[in-house]
Amino acid sequence: MQTIAFLLYPSFQIMGLAAVSAFEFTNLHFREKVYDIRYLSEAGGSLRTSLGMTIETEPFGDPGFDTLIVTGAPGIVLPSPGESNFVRAALGASRRVASICTGTFFLAEAGILDGRRATTHWCLAREMKARYPKIKVEEDRIFIIDGSVWTSAGMTAGIDLALAMVEKDHGMEVARAVARMLVVYHRRSGRQSQFSALLELEPKSDRIQKALDFARGNLKSQLSVEELAEAAHLSPRQFSRAFRAETGQSPAKAVENLRLEAARLMMEQSRHPIDVVADETGFADRERMRRAFLRAFGQPPQAIRRNAQQM
Repeated sequence: MQTIAFLLYPSFQIMGLAAVSAFEFTNLHFREKVYDIRYLSEAGGSLRTSLGMTIETEPFGDPGFDTLIVTGAPGIVLPSPGESNFVRAALGASRRVASICTGTFFLAEAGILDGRRATTHWCLAREMKARYPKIKVEEDRIFIIDGSVWTSAGMTAGIDLALAMVEKDHGMEVARAVARMLVVYHRRSGRQSQFSALLELEPKSDRIQKALDFARGNLKSQLSVEELAEAAHLSPRQFSRAFRAETGQSPAKAVENLRLEAARLMMEQSRHPIDVVADETGFADRERMRRAFLRAFGQPPQAIRRNAQQM
């Protein structure tokens, strides 16, 4: 039996405990207790969540578990010296140490993410980069595994992290069965984006949405302002003005972001040569795509593919 310990602290976010369900339903799948779940805090006793509910916890003791998971909070909460010491001890004594959402800041403050790849909730990723320059923060990932340290993005990404652990421990078929019982997609890949270019744009009118849908379905085309305006049933001048007003971007910038999203997914999830990816996503040639990747991600396409293969 494997022990999964959740490290909690005052005002932690209850959503982080949604990951518990993946381990609970794995026990139900096997009809025996393959995972023992424990809830820990520095002093033990009752802890209030950010919503005011309470949960009983055990005080810190032996840091040797199969897995220690640090949950997140609505904002950034840094560990006490005792919590930092416990997390560092667990890294050496446990098989894996993980974090959900802003729990990554706990691991970062304890120093165990230095030189490692990590992720957190997208809205705080840049803050993490600024505070901890030694960490290779990848803000657009659902979860990341770097050796024995696992980190996930915010909110429901903790469920993806837990399902990935179940898959690692018991195989893909068990993880799929558990996902079905949870009525969730059999987990999102760790390399999947936290959000999409279309979600970032959020146009207010159907006409601009139609133009974006047209663009996404025709990335190999030139996608000039005239083409997009025709799809939106507007004149080019009206379209350009309306597009910027609704999305905050120029049509050209939005098209490049859609191409980048499609190209990155192809690099991560296929073995197509770079020239093919560039052609299929409308970049025309690999050098133009390489420059766009460097501007957007700080890495060339080959590095994105290598990182995905390491997941």
